[in-house]
Amino acid sequence: MFGWLFGKKAGCTPPPAPPPPWAALALETRHEVLSAGQVTPEAANCVQCGCCTYNCPMGIDVRAHAWRGLSIRDSHCLTCGECVKRCPRGVLRFERIPGLAPS
Repeated sequence: MFGWLFGKKAGCTPPPAPPPPWAALALETRHEVLSAGQVTPEAANCVQCGCCTYNCPMGIDVRAHAWRGLSIRDSHCLTCGECVKRCPRGVLRFERIPGLAPS
């Protein structure tokens, strides 16, 4: 009714947010995808804010790995994705581990 006042067209709604990439996969498949991957940083873009380390539920110093440009190969890493999700600059990403990736 007052859409013209607020700059909205009648009947227009924003599109729904896209689901995460693994949402359509079965639980076993999601587990397989995450267990065959590791968190890898782009060291040149890291500003050492520490958000990744602060949000890691296992207490891994992800920031130190990112600073050195090393992948997280800690046996305690759950590959939960909290560090990847919380990084404000998008420095961290999941990458398949060579040898564990399916052919």
